[in-house]
Amino acid sequence: MVNTRYVKAENFISKTAIVWVLVFLCIGMAVFSPMFISPGNLLLVVKQSTITGILGIGMTIVIITGGIDLSVGSLVAISSVCSAMFGGLAVQNLPIIVALLVGITAGAVFGVINGSVVSYLNFPPFIMTLATSMISRGIAKILCNAKPVLGISDSFKNLANGFFFGIPNLAVYFGAVFILGAVILNKTVLGSRFFAIGGNEAGARLSGVNTKRVKLTAYVFCGILAGFAGVLMTSRISSGSSITGEGYELNAIAAAVIGGTSMSGGVGTIWGTVVGALIIGVIQNGLDIMNVSAFYQSIIQGLIIIVAVLFDLNSKRKKN
Repeated sequence: MVNTRYVKAENFISKTAIVWVLVFLCIGMAVFSPMFISPGNLLLVVKQSTITGILGIGMTIVIITGGIDLSVGSLVAISSVCSAMFGGLAVQNLPIIVALLVGITAGAVFGVINGSVVSYLNFPPFIMTLATSMISRGIAKILCNAKPVLGISDSFKNLANGFFFGIPNLAVYFGAVFILGAVILNKTVLGSRFFAIGGNEAGARLSGVNTKRVKLTAYVFCGILAGFAGVLMTSRISSGSSITGEGYELNAIAAAVIGGTSMSGGVGTIWGTVVGALIIGVIQNGLDIMNVSAFYQSIIQGLIIIVAVLFDLNSKRKKN
């Protein structure tokens, strides 16, 4: 007879394993460098994880539908350049909301392009988003002549660098996007359709789901979050740049995969991706404190992704 307490304990450990990884990782970093657990540094970890986390949330929804978006890093760049042009001192009479909307719109437009071509023309997501990644970054370089857009207004700088009742604005935005993503994925019909398409697209179509429209929505949402991340990045570094966001698509994918999102679609959680983003932030921050070369950090991050995918494959084998 199966011990129900044992089964419940096993399920609890399995569901919260990623959280324990984060906890033990923090403890390990603190042992190697006590400076890691200082309040100021922990706050820095959250700030450093915000962009990856926001991009990862959008990426999670796309991957759950069975797709992928390799353009998010470049969308951060074009959003950064566009928002900086409307948030600088030269146009200081414009309200800050204009720069915010321009940046988000830049990401949304490419989200519509990605989603439309993938959904209605049946382009492979990998190829399509790789192409738009190159196109959007090229447009960003043309817009700013491959030079930083300087002269950001103080109100724009405060967007990411300010505080809300003592809490850093970046942490507030991260929390808000987390709640939004979790509600959409777990509490709406649209969220259930994301899972249905990723699990069995043909079955979802036969059950009456407009799979093309739902997949389009996933890419648009991902593009909007990439645009928002670009605005926040511009505000944080006080300039717009066409090289901003390089490699962030890999960080976003890593956060999603580490958090338990299956690359084959149909499985994933927003909270898992948030924890995955924090794990990446902890690793990067801890290795920076220990003066580990960025080259080795890339190797470590790649190995973590491999381990996460192997864990996912092993879990599927057990279920089957």
